[in-house]
Amino acid sequence: MKKLLIPLILLIVGVGGGVGAGLFLSPPPEPELAQSDNPCGDVPHVTEQVEHAAAEPSPDPTEEVEGREYARLNNQFVVPVVVDSAVDALVVLSLSIEVPAGGKEAVFAHEPKLRDHFLQVFFEHANQGGFSGAFTSTTNMRILREALRDAAFEIMGDRIVDVLIIDIVRQDV
Repeated sequence: MKKLLIPLILLIVGVGGGVGAGLFLSPPPEPELAQSDNPCGDVPHVTEQVEHAAAEPSPDPTEEVEGREYARLNNQFVVPVVVDSAVDALVVLSLSIEVPAGGKEAVFAHEPKLRDHFLQVFFEHANQGGFSGAFTSTTNMRILREALRDAAFEIMGDRIVDVLIIDIVRQDV
Protein backbone atom coordinates (compact mmCIF):
# COMPACT_ATOMS: atom_id res chain seq x y z
CA MET A 1 0.00 0.00 0.00
CA LYS A 2 2.86 2.36 0.84
CA LYS A 3 4.38 1.67 -2.57
CA LEU A 4 1.24 3.00 -4.28
CA LEU A 5 0.74 6.01 -1.97
CA ILE A 6 3.88 7.97 -2.97
CA PRO A 7 3.32 7.69 -6.78
CA LEU A 8 -0.36 8.59 -6.30
CA ILE A 9 0.54 11.72 -4.30
CA LEU A 10 3.14 12.72 -6.90
CA LEU A 11 0.56 12.22 -9.67
CA ILE A 12 -2.01 14.43 -7.92
CA VAL A 13 0.57 17.14 -7.20
CA GLY A 14 1.82 17.02 -10.82
CA VAL A 15 -1.65 17.26 -12.33
CA GLY A 16 -2.62 20.02 -9.91
CA GLY A 17 0.55 21.96 -10.73
CA GLY A 18 -0.10 21.57 -14.48
CA VAL A 19 -3.68 22.79 -14.19
CA GLY A 20 -2.59 25.70 -11.99
CA ALA A 21 0.16 26.70 -14.41
CA GLY A 22 -2.26 26.46 -17.35
CA LEU A 23 -4.78 28.73 -15.64
CA PHE A 24 -2.09 31.19 -14.58
CA LEU A 25 -0.47 31.40 -18.03
CA SER A 26 -3.67 31.47 -20.11
CA PRO A 27 -4.57 34.83 -21.64
CA PRO A 28 -7.40 36.75 -20.03
CA PRO A 29 -10.79 36.32 -21.68
CA GLU A 30 -11.55 38.90 -24.33
CA PRO A 31 -14.39 41.27 -23.50
CA GLU A 32 -17.39 40.89 -25.77
CA LEU A 33 -17.63 43.64 -28.34
CA ALA A 34 -20.93 45.26 -29.02
CA GLN A 35 -22.20 44.25 -32.45
CA SER A 36 -23.32 47.01 -34.74
CA ASP A 37 -24.99 46.92 -38.12
CA ASN A 38 -21.84 48.09 -39.89
CA PRO A 39 -18.74 47.48 -37.73
CA CYS A 40 -16.39 48.86 -40.39
CA GLY A 41 -18.23 52.15 -40.82
CA ASP A 42 -19.60 53.50 -44.05
CA VAL A 43 -17.49 52.40 -47.00
CA PRO A 44 -19.62 53.07 -50.09
CA HIS A 45 -16.94 52.27 -52.68
CA VAL A 46 -16.57 48.72 -51.34
CA THR A 47 -20.33 48.18 -51.57
CA GLU A 48 -20.32 49.35 -55.17
CA GLN A 49 -17.49 46.94 -56.01
CA VAL A 50 -19.34 44.05 -54.39
CA GLU A 51 -22.53 44.85 -56.32
CA HIS A 52 -20.53 45.12 -59.56
CA ALA A 53 -18.79 41.79 -58.91
CA ALA A 54 -22.11 40.12 -58.09
CA ALA A 55 -23.56 41.29 -61.41
CA GLU A 56 -20.85 39.49 -63.42
CA PRO A 57 -20.95 35.69 -63.36
CA SER A 58 -17.66 34.28 -62.17
CA PRO A 59 -16.10 31.59 -64.34
CA ASP A 60 -16.27 28.10 -62.92
CA PRO A 61 -12.68 26.78 -62.64
CA THR A 62 -13.88 23.17 -62.95
CA GLU A 63 -15.78 23.92 -66.15
CA GLU A 64 -14.27 22.37 -69.28
CA VAL A 65 -12.89 24.62 -71.95
CA GLU A 66 -15.46 24.35 -74.71
CA GLY A 67 -14.73 21.32 -76.83
CA ARG A 68 -11.62 20.24 -74.88
CA GLU A 69 -10.72 17.90 -72.03
CA TYR A 70 -7.58 17.29 -70.01
CA ALA A 71 -6.33 13.79 -69.32
CA ARG A 72 -3.91 13.78 -66.40
CA LEU A 73 -1.43 10.94 -66.64
CA ASN A 74 -1.68 8.72 -63.59
CA ASN A 75 1.91 8.63 -62.37
CA GLN A 76 4.71 11.15 -62.21
CA PHE A 77 7.84 10.89 -64.32
CA VAL A 78 11.17 10.60 -62.49
CA VAL A 79 14.18 11.58 -64.58
CA PRO A 80 17.78 11.20 -63.35
CA VAL A 81 20.21 13.98 -64.23
CA VAL A 82 23.58 12.29 -64.81
CA VAL A 83 26.85 14.26 -64.56
CA ASP A 84 30.21 12.48 -64.92
CA SER A 85 28.63 9.01 -64.78
CA ALA A 86 26.88 9.76 -61.47
CA VAL A 87 23.33 10.84 -60.69
CA ASP A 88 23.53 14.52 -59.78
CA ALA A 89 19.80 15.24 -59.39
CA LEU A 90 16.34 13.83 -59.91
CA VAL A 91 13.62 15.71 -61.77
CA VAL A 92 10.00 14.78 -61.07
CA LEU A 93 7.31 15.86 -63.56
CA SER A 94 3.54 15.51 -63.90
CA LEU A 95 1.84 15.82 -67.27
CA SER A 96 -1.66 16.35 -68.60
CA ILE A 97 -2.70 15.95 -72.20
CA GLU A 98 -5.19 18.32 -73.77
CA VAL A 99 -7.54 16.51 -76.14
CA PRO A 100 -10.78 17.29 -77.98
CA ALA A 101 -13.95 16.52 -76.00
CA GLY A 102 -14.41 12.78 -75.63
CA GLY A 103 -10.75 11.98 -76.22
CA LYS A 104 -9.67 11.15 -72.66
CA GLU A 105 -10.34 7.44 -73.07
CA ALA A 106 -8.04 7.25 -76.10
CA VAL A 107 -5.23 8.85 -74.06
CA PHE A 108 -5.63 6.32 -71.26
CA ALA A 109 -5.75 3.49 -73.79
CA HIS A 110 -2.39 4.65 -75.24
CA GLU A 111 -0.85 5.67 -71.90
CA PRO A 112 1.92 3.01 -71.75
CA LYS A 113 3.19 3.95 -75.21
CA LEU A 114 2.86 7.68 -74.45
CA ARG A 115 4.79 7.27 -71.20
CA ASP A 116 7.55 5.40 -73.00
CA HIS A 117 7.94 8.13 -75.61
CA PHE A 118 7.73 10.88 -72.98
CA LEU A 119 10.45 9.20 -70.90
CA GLN A 120 12.67 9.03 -73.96
CA VAL A 121 12.11 12.78 -74.51
CA PHE A 122 12.94 13.48 -70.84
CA PHE A 123 16.12 11.40 -70.96
CA GLU A 124 17.30 13.14 -74.13
CA HIS A 125 16.50 16.54 -72.60
CA ALA A 126 18.44 15.64 -69.43
CA ASN A 127 21.43 14.35 -71.43
CA GLN A 128 21.57 17.60 -73.40
CA GLY A 129 21.72 19.60 -70.14
CA GLY A 130 18.10 20.73 -70.24
CA PHE A 131 17.58 20.03 -66.53
CA SER A 132 20.85 21.68 -65.45
CA GLY A 133 21.17 25.25 -64.26
CA ALA A 134 18.10 27.37 -64.97
CA PHE A 135 16.04 24.40 -66.12
CA THR A 136 12.75 26.31 -65.93
CA SER A 137 13.88 29.11 -68.25
CA THR A 138 11.49 29.97 -71.05
CA THR A 139 13.81 28.56 -73.71
CA ASN A 140 14.33 25.22 -71.94
CA MET A 141 10.63 24.80 -71.18
CA ARG A 142 9.63 25.67 -74.77
CA ILE A 143 12.08 23.08 -76.16
CA LEU A 144 10.77 20.44 -73.74
CA ARG A 145 7.09 21.22 -74.48
CA GLU A 146 7.67 21.04 -78.24
CA ALA A 147 9.48 17.70 -77.93
CA LEU A 148 6.67 16.29 -75.74
CA ARG A 149 4.02 17.54 -78.16
CA ASP A 150 5.89 15.95 -81.10
CA ALA A 151 6.13 12.64 -79.22
CA ALA A 152 2.39 12.71 -78.45
CA PHE A 153 1.53 13.52 -82.09
CA GLU A 154 3.69 10.60 -83.19
CA ILE A 155 1.55 8.22 -81.11
CA MET A 156 -1.93 9.72 -81.34
CA GLY A 157 -1.87 12.13 -84.27
CA ASP A 158 -4.56 14.82 -84.40
CA ARG A 159 -6.29 13.45 -81.31
CA ILE A 160 -3.81 15.51 -79.23
CA VAL A 161 -4.20 19.28 -78.83
CA ASP A 162 -1.28 19.91 -76.45
CA VAL A 163 0.87 18.42 -73.69
CA LEU A 164 0.90 20.38 -70.44
CA ILE A 165 3.61 20.24 -67.79
CA ILE A 166 1.63 20.41 -64.55
CA ASP A 167 4.43 19.99 -61.97
CA ILE A 168 8.18 20.05 -62.23
CA VAL A 169 10.58 19.63 -59.31
CA ARG A 170 14.32 19.12 -59.25
CA GLN A 171 15.98 17.52 -56.22
CA ASP A 172 19.77 17.58 -56.08
CA VAL A 173 21.25 14.33 -54.79
